[in-house]
Amino acid sequence: MITRSPLAPASFPDLPEIAGVTRRVARARYKDWDRCDLTYVELAPGTTVAGVFTRNVCCSSEVEMGREQVKDGAARALIVNAGNSNAFTGYRGREAVEAIMDQVAGHLGCDANEVFVSSTGVIGVPLPKDKARAGVEAALTAAPCSWEAAAETIGTTDTFAKGAAASAIVDGRTVHVAGIVKGSGMIAPDMATMLGYIFTDAAVAPALLQDMLREATGGSFNSITVDSDTSTNDTVLLFATGQAGNPLLTTRDDPGADALYAAIRDVALALAQQVVRDGEGASKFIEVQVTGAVSDESARRVALAIANSPLVKTAIAGEDANWGRVVMAVGKAGEPADRDRLAIRFGDFWVAKDGLPVDGYDEAPVAAHLKGQDIRVGADLGLGEGRATVWTCDLTHGYISINADYRS
Repeated sequence: MITRSPLAPASFPDLPEIAGVTRRVARARYKDWDRCDLTYVELAPGTTVAGVFTRNVCCSSEVEMGREQVKDGAARALIVNAGNSNAFTGYRGREAVEAIMDQVAGHLGCDANEVFVSSTGVIGVPLPKDKARAGVEAALTAAPCSWEAAAETIGTTDTFAKGAAASAIVDGRTVHVAGIVKGSGMIAPDMATMLGYIFTDAAVAPALLQDMLREATGGSFNSITVDSDTSTNDTVLLFATGQAGNPLLTTRDDPGADALYAAIRDVALALAQQVVRDGEGASKFIEVQVTGAVSDESARRVALAIANSPLVKTAIAGEDANWGRVVMAVGKAGEPADRDRLAIRFGDFWVAKDGLPVDGYDEAPVAAHLKGQDIRVGADLGLGEGRATVWTCDLTHGYISINADYRS
């Protein structure tokens, strides 16, 4: 029995229907579980697509093929398999993906390259072709389902379904953006982490869509970490069905393009933060903000050093105001820093400045902040204007328990 994360939202959000997007789920039985584990999304003809993928060099066939498919910019369907990552499976894994693509393409009468496939789960086991075929066949004829059902189906160790939505005005028309994501462990920023799918009914040219997604992931999926491990299958895809009836957006200067980008960015950030809130074994949601760095990229590296530090994460899990661990993480980041200019805070309370504890330091309000579920850690390097924010969670024994038993 999976225990729902204490950081989970009260309920799944009310996501709007996106014209040109139909969701269905089925049971392929990739694992010995009594639940749906295959999500099928049918997309209207003319849908454009953009994607970002893991830089893990031991990636799955789904990732390798997806990288090539997005170059054509067209999509008609998405298949997501849960329970089997199909990674590190050689030619057998690729054949399984090609079989799925051909099966769906035959059903829709489209090119196989317009069918995108993602898989998530155990590494090193080829996706069973017979189960895949039967699961896809069941999904093709299943009744349409809710966003929540689609989000639940793609999960593995997730404890709650994750979704987010936003809207924008494009040339006088309201366009909608909705997305779902799965992710709980093996989460670290290296393009985009986990599996995420965002849909809009706006009409957007593929090149602009790719530009929007790439930029949106920088401050969202690329700014989260649970355990510093980058998956073999990490993928985020953005689909635009063009059903809203707006004039095709081709550049960022087109009317409404910036509003649409803001909506996509907001959805991406909301989804990314939900992944952290569902971090395996997490009891605290942590925002790490670094300022005063020599550049934004330097600040990001320092922030990630803090966010990925097991010592920082376990201290926060234990509600221990051990700011010396933050100092350690800043120093090990390999970025410009000066001990005698460094300042550290928890919440709104500065605990150290100019390389020393603050005069009259009172740990009581800091300890009170650390007893909450939403924790803020700050470090100012005092060297420049660079700044960055990343999000992570604490490290508890629950993480060990989940991953020690993962394959069973």
